[in-house]
Amino acid sequence: MFKKIISLSTNSKSRTFKPISLNPINYSPQPPLLSSKPNQSTTFTPSFSSGYRSNSTQCRQFGLGRNGFDVLGRRLFSSEAGRESISYDVVIVGGGPAGLSAAIRLKQLCCENDVDLSVCVVEKGAELGAHILSGNVFEPRALNELIPKWREEEAPISVGVSSDKFMLLTKKHAIPMPNPFDNKGNYVISLSQFVRWLGQKAEELGVEVYPGFAAKEVLYDENENVIGIATNDMGIGKDGSKKDTYQPGVELKGRVNLFAEGCRGSLSEKIIRKYDLRKKGQGQHQTYALGIKEVWEIDADKHKPGAVVHTLGWPLDHKTYGGSFLYHMQDRQVSIGLVCALNYHNPFFNPYEEFQNLKRHPAIRPLLENGTVLQYGARTLNEGGFQSIPYPVFPGGAIVGCSAGFLNVPKIKGTHTAMKSGMLAAESAFEVLHKGSNMKTYWESLKNSWIWEELYRARNYRPAFEYGLLPGMAICGLEHYLLKGRAPYTLKHGKPDHEATREASQCSPIEYPKPDGIVSFDVPTSLYRSNTNHDHDQPAHLRLRDPKVPELVNLPKYAGPESRYCPARVYEYVSDDNGQLKLQINAQNCLHCKACDIKDPKQNIEWTVPEGGGGPGYSVM
Repeated sequence: MFKKIISLSTNSKSRTFKPISLNPINYSPQPPLLSSKPNQSTTFTPSFSSGYRSNSTQCRQFGLGRNGFDVLGRRLFSSEAGRESISYDVVIVGGGPAGLSAAIRLKQLCCENDVDLSVCVVEKGAELGAHILSGNVFEPRALNELIPKWREEEAPISVGVSSDKFMLLTKKHAIPMPNPFDNKGNYVISLSQFVRWLGQKAEELGVEVYPGFAAKEVLYDENENVIGIATNDMGIGKDGSKKDTYQPGVELKGRVNLFAEGCRGSLSEKIIRKYDLRKKGQGQHQTYALGIKEVWEIDADKHKPGAVVHTLGWPLDHKTYGGSFLYHMQDRQVSIGLVCALNYHNPFFNPYEEFQNLKRHPAIRPLLENGTVLQYGARTLNEGGFQSIPYPVFPGGAIVGCSAGFLNVPKIKGTHTAMKSGMLAAESAFEVLHKGSNMKTYWESLKNSWIWEELYRARNYRPAFEYGLLPGMAICGLEHYLLKGRAPYTLKHGKPDHEATREASQCSPIEYPKPDGIVSFDVPTSLYRSNTNHDHDQPAHLRLRDPKVPELVNLPKYAGPESRYCPARVYEYVSDDNGQLKLQINAQNCLHCKACDIKDPKQNIEWTVPEGGGGPGYSVM
C-alpha cells in the first residue's frame, strides 16, 4: 500500500505557486509547490485526505499501509501481478460534487440505520477541487436536501445573486434582452472551494478520501460484472521502464462501484460503450461544449458582489452555439468565461482566441482593465440533456453526475443535478447492500425525481440552435414563455461533434488579433495561471490510435484542427529535419479538459489518465 507520498519531477520551466485566499473557509490549501529549478523533484503532500486536514476518522483507528491507503482489519488483501487489493462496500471514482454527495448520503444512511459500510472516494487531482472548474451560479436545491444546515456549517457559499442580466452582443454593442434565467435564491460561488468543503463533510462522516490517485482500469469478474477499479502505476518512465520511484497501482474493489468522473469520464465512457448504455437510455449521442474561464481581481469601485451577466452572440458567428458569463464573486473577484459548442464547423475556429476576443468587447474590457488574472482553466461540459441520458446502471454499479450528463442547458447549471444523482445512486446502493435490492432502482428514482422533470422541460433548447442563432432564439422563446416544456415534440441533436467539422477547403481561415497583455494573453501565459504540472518522464496519457492520421488526414484535410481546439497548446505541428510538418504532443500542458477526445475529426485521440496528482491546480475556479 502507498507508504510513500507521491513524488513527481518536472523538466519544464517551473514556478512557485502562491495560494489564493479561500476566505471565508477556515482552512488553507496546500497546493503543489513548483520548484524554481528545472529537473528538481516536486513532492505533493495531500496527506491522503481532501488536502486540508488529516483524515481524523482514519488516523485515529488505523495505520497507513505501504501505498497510503488504510489497512482495515475487516478488509481482504491479495497480491495479483504485483498489485495489492483492498475491498470496500462502495468505491466511488471521482471527488467532485456527484461523487462526494453520494459518499455523504451513504454515510448518512448508515447513521440513520445503525449500519457500518466502508466507502472510499478516489480522485486523480492532487487535492480535492484541483480539477474542478465551473461558472458557477449555484442552485442550492440538492444541498438543501443533503445538508440542510449548510449555512451553519461554514459552507463557502455567501454571495447571493444581486442582479441578473442577459444581453445579445454585437461587435461593438451589448443589447439588453428579456432575461430567461431565474437566479433568485442562487449564489455565485467557486465550485473548487465548495468541493473541498464537501470533502471535509464526507471525511467527518467516515468516508475515506484519497486524492492523487488516478483510476485507470475497470476491473471485471468472470461474468463481466464490474468489481472495482485499479489505479495506475507510479514511477514509470516515458520509455516504459521502472524508475526508482516506481510503485504499482492498487486494486480498489467495491461491492457497488459508482463512477463520478465528470464530463467525458474515461472509465465511464468505456462502461457506456461496453454495456451499450446510450441505446438503453434515451438513445441519442452526447453533445458537448468547451468552457474557458478566468478569475480576475478587479478594482473595488467596479465590483458588484452577486452581479450576474450572460450573453449570446459575438464573438461567435450565427452558426456556432455558445455564450459568455460574467459573475461577480467575493473579495473583488470576477469570473468570466466563454462556452462554445464543439459541433462548430470551421476547423480554423479557435475557442481560446474567441475567448480573448470576448474580453476586448467595449462592454467588458473596461471592467477588466487595471485588474489582475488570478487563475485560468478550461473544461468540457455535456449539452445533450434529456435526449442523451444513458441508462446509468451496469452490472456492479452505476454512473452519476456529469459522467452521465445531467446538465440543464438553458439554466447553465449542472451542479445541483449532479449532486442529486449522486444522492439517488447512494440510496439505491444502500438498499442493495443493506436489503438485497437492485441498482436498477436508481434508474427508476431518476425518472421520478426533479432531475428528470427539469431536463424534460429543457429538452428542446439546445437542439433548437442547430438551425442557427436567430431561429434558435425564436424556438427557445416559444418554449420558455408559451409551451413551458410541454411541446408535443422532442427535437433531435445534429451530427456528433467530431463529424460536424468541415474540411478546410470549404471554410475560410480566421485571423485573430495578437494579445495585448492587458486583457488578452497568449497560451503560455494563461497556462502558467492554471498551475498545471505533470511529470515529463512518464508514458504519454494522450494516445493516437493511428499515428499516421495527423499527417495523412488531419493536416491536409482539416488544417490541423487539434492545434486550435486545444486551449493549452498540447498539440502542435512542427517541422522535422526534412521540413515536413509532424504532430508534436506536449502532454505536460494538458488541462484535462477532454476537448481532444471529443473533437478530433477521426476520433483518433484517446484521453487516458496520467499519473495521479498531475494536471491543473485550481483553487478558486
